[in-house]
Amino acid sequence: MELDPILKSTLSLESDVPFYSQLNGIIKHGITSGLLKPGQLLPSESELCGHFGVSRNTVRQAIGALEEDGFVVRKRGKGTFVTDPNLRRKSVPYSFTTEISGMGRTPSSALVDFSVTAPPETVKNVMQLDDSARVYRFTRIRKVDGEPLILETSYYPQYIYPNLTREMLETHSIYSLLYHVGITPVSASDTYEAVLLGKREAELLNCPEGSPGFQHKRRTTNENGNVYEYTTSYMPASSFRLDVHFQKGAASFSRTIK
Repeated sequence: MELDPILKSTLSLESDVPFYSQLNGIIKHGITSGLLKPGQLLPSESELCGHFGVSRNTVRQAIGALEEDGFVVRKRGKGTFVTDPNLRRKSVPYSFTTEISGMGRTPSSALVDFSVTAPPETVKNVMQLDDSARVYRFTRIRKVDGEPLILETSYYPQYIYPNLTREMLETHSIYSLLYHVGITPVSASDTYEAVLLGKREAELLNCPEGSPGFQHKRRTTNENGNVYEYTTSYMPASSFRLDVHFQKGAASFSRTIK
């Protein structure tokens, strides 16, 4: 049996690039170069650990980043598969994992709470939900190099993924789970507002109550134009810089983590 293309590569022990980032790059190159075909099964976690001599956590970081970028999808009990590039190109190119990894830093997340509930009135209006609708509500602390940076609360209509559980969110990217049922992010609208962090936000972000911060709101829509994700995040102003660049006929926005 022919050796999987991924298992023909090696990691550099002398490089300053973290192992998970090197592994991510190897697999991504295999996908974008066509060596790995849509629908192809990747080597298992244990195979990748054994071949590259790394921990399961390293492999999971690499696969998780690919998953958030839409390059692969994990199917419970079956393995990790290469996704269809035609669908991937339609997705919104945002990923916290990719953003932070691209800075040479280590991203991670901690799930604070998870529930199925009736949406608050504001959320119901933004997402154009019926009075009887139920939503998944979950809060995560996004960390950089182990330090809490963003407190993020997200809402998703229950009907788009009826069997979502807390355990699934702790091991999978929400975008990859939705991709598996045919839901991809096509457009997103972001707003930032200057705020003072309240007691709960400050405690979870390890900063003094009343510290200046940003409140970030994101609405994400699918191919049908339906808002299926609404997220509100809080972040300390001391850790972020927001830049807007203007030129004739265009403007661009960037977020820098200090």
